[in-house]
Amino acid sequence: MSHLLRTSRLFAWLFLTGLSVAVIVGSGFYLYLRPGLPPVEQLLEIKLQTPLRVYSKDNRLIAEFGEKRRAPITIEQIPTIQLQAFMAAEDSRFYEHHGVDIKGLVRAAIELISTGSIQSGGSTITMQVAKNYFLSRDRTFIRKFNEILLAIQIERELDKNRIFELYLNKIYLGNRAYGIAAAARVYYNKPVNELSLAQMAMLAGLPKAPSAYNPLADPQRALVRRDWILGRMKELGFISVDAYDLAIQAPITATYNATEAEVDADYVAEMARAEMVRRFGDEAYTDGYTVTLTVDSKEQQSATDSLRSGLEAYDRRHGFRGPIGQIDTETLSGGDLSSTMLNYPRIESLMPAVITAVDDDKGEARAHVRRFGPAVMPFETMQWAQRYKTENLTGPKPKKPSDVVSVGDVVYVRVDDLAKAPTLPADEERSNVAASGIAEPVRVSLMQTPKAEGALISLKAKTGAIEALAGGYSFGQSKYNRAMQAKRQPGSTFKPFLYLTALESGMTPATIFNDAPIVFDDSELETAWRPQNSSGQFYGPTTLRKALYRSRNLVSIRLLRDLGIPRTLDYLRQLKVPAENMPKDLSLSLGSGQLSPMELARGLAVIANGGYDVEPFLIQSITDVNGDTVYQAPEIVLCDTNCDTNEAPSSRPEEDNDNDNDNAPALTEESAPKTRVMRRLADERSVYILHSMLRDVVKRGTGRRALALGRDDIAGKTGTTNEQRDTWFAGFNHNLATTVWVGFDQPAPLGRREFGASTALPIWLDYMKVALEGEPSAFMPRPNGIVNIRINPETGKRARPGEDGTFEIFKEEDAPAPLAPDNEGPGGTGGNGDDLSRQIF
Repeated sequence: MSHLLRTSRLFAWLFLTGLSVAVIVGSGFYLYLRPGLPPVEQLLEIKLQTPLRVYSKDNRLIAEFGEKRRAPITIEQIPTIQLQAFMAAEDSRFYEHHGVDIKGLVRAAIELISTGSIQSGGSTITMQVAKNYFLSRDRTFIRKFNEILLAIQIERELDKNRIFELYLNKIYLGNRAYGIAAAARVYYNKPVNELSLAQMAMLAGLPKAPSAYNPLADPQRALVRRDWILGRMKELGFISVDAYDLAIQAPITATYNATEAEVDADYVAEMARAEMVRRFGDEAYTDGYTVTLTVDSKEQQSATDSLRSGLEAYDRRHGFRGPIGQIDTETLSGGDLSSTMLNYPRIESLMPAVITAVDDDKGEARAHVRRFGPAVMPFETMQWAQRYKTENLTGPKPKKPSDVVSVGDVVYVRVDDLAKAPTLPADEERSNVAASGIAEPVRVSLMQTPKAEGALISLKAKTGAIEALAGGYSFGQSKYNRAMQAKRQPGSTFKPFLYLTALESGMTPATIFNDAPIVFDDSELETAWRPQNSSGQFYGPTTLRKALYRSRNLVSIRLLRDLGIPRTLDYLRQLKVPAENMPKDLSLSLGSGQLSPMELARGLAVIANGGYDVEPFLIQSITDVNGDTVYQAPEIVLCDTNCDTNEAPSSRPEEDNDNDNDNAPALTEESAPKTRVMRRLADERSVYILHSMLRDVVKRGTGRRALALGRDDIAGKTGTTNEQRDTWFAGFNHNLATTVWVGFDQPAPLGRREFGASTALPIWLDYMKVALEGEPSAFMPRPNGIVNIRINPETGKRARPGEDGTFEIFKEEDAPAPLAPDNEGPGGTGGNGDDLSRQIF
């Protein structure tokens, strides 16, 4: 008995001694590590890395930038059953312990001993929060002890739901998905509250090993993990037996779902990204900013589609340049065509395809298309493919498929009914499927990537807001934004600025100039300059109105000579049209200077809105990850007199591609002015008269194709430079101004039958059909000081009674002189020497 008592006392003393030593060692570690532990308050200040998202003004996703996919979510937005799935997988006693679960650690140890692996995990959710937010992933005792101490500290200062919310927003769940909301989108393309029980359990299995238990990388292993979690949920009473039985039978439905843009606007997205980086640095990619742009999704998509279809139409008119590659017979017979086709890139909707058979009797070619597998290409889709020889010459029209393609040719095609065509998830082979009759070959049309490029810019005339912008055929093929960066000759689209200068200088639409040959000797030129009209003909005395809508070059030259080059350049500067790249000779009148499409579009918007300044802008608002507005575009105020000087800083889109100013201050809601004042740059009466003249370009002149819109408020001007190197159409009503350019990146002739009316105007027309759909006519209001007078169109003078005449509009002070006495004859002989010299010379 005494022996038993002594033994008991010995064990008691040993236990107390061990406990004391443990307490002393633990206290020592705590005192040693405590000063280095971060404060829990820091958890609430940490910004989760959330990507930059760019939206259209009607809230359609344009682009997402950032390495990590994350969509922060509150715990109230997560179904209870999803929370229970994570508890079953990671920490079933989360709401019972105080940061460290001794029972859980013991259970994990037993699992490790009995099965050789740990299913439920030994770290609590709170410990994982401590590790994920504060600690490294080093597997050391010190790091684990820090984790335990931090978990206890976190539990003391934060409630359980806040801890759980931090956990569910931070955890990595594979495939660049961080947080439960992002994972639901990546694997199931659903919000969290629409997931099934089986899908919830699948996501709950990922934190332990996002790669090993990934349903995309290892479906079988992921299924085992999911079923274990479902069993654990049943065991814990989270789900019923019936729910368990139903979920356990569910197949794996996970697929990879990348964030897809809802609007095809890559050039616009890049402009927004560059501006955000300029403003916020690299934090723009991680701080969860949401950028809302001024572009309308419907109009932007139309701009992109219209430009592409217009460039393709031009390309088809000039013939087929042949295959982009060749695949040998051995490779063709090998069967692995899907892998081979990966060597040829997809360009927008154009897919590379290899011709596998040509059947002239059936009038078709067979092909294997990247991502779509076997396809059939009817001859009717190849009939455009006359062989390209030069920009002015093509070969004979093909009569059968073999005239166009041969077996082994690699060409670009477009799938005719893309919405119905089955695709291969990862360029897998579909030949066997089609051969077995399970799937029919898709129908495709022969295409080729255009060599010509283009740009389209559409501005709200009264505000400068960019309604739509396309900077080229394909951003993936070329990131060069021609809308902003290309400097090209505007040709005759420059003439509205010249004619506005004339109207501001006292001339009128009825002023007569002689359309006759003219020769200039220039010591800097090898030969004399003999400018011509595009028709090569001369038409004699012509009013300015007719000269503009007929685009008479010789009248424009004489007009500039009368106005004077310095005065014209000064007026361009007044309109804020860049003059640094303008020639200081008479070729200026024909648009031989250089402007970017945006610069020309902006100048056109000044005319469209009645003569007020325009500063194009793209970003409407910026909000942070919490939804607070950090920038709102100022309201635009048009001002004639006594204008407020408190204007917003310039935000021209030209600055969007300038990343040199890394120290530029970030705009905040407090620092951004509420209004931006746009002052009058041109006399409203002169602009009103110019509107009338430019509407005649559409009604009676080179822009007649725009009549297809069926509107009477459209004005505009075509433009074509020497040798058809640049072609334009700039058209507008009082609310919307749109400019289109078409040409080669390296200036070269487009072809002698190509003009602004045949290349740029059809693109403009397709876009404006969508942009103006349902919109009422928008005319500039008639200002005071305008009079209508009946004139003789041959002389520009007032018409006499009984004389053929037409009504013209004038400023009151510039109206033709009253009729002279009858004895001066029809049309009168009034006038001055200047009028006579314009008609003769």
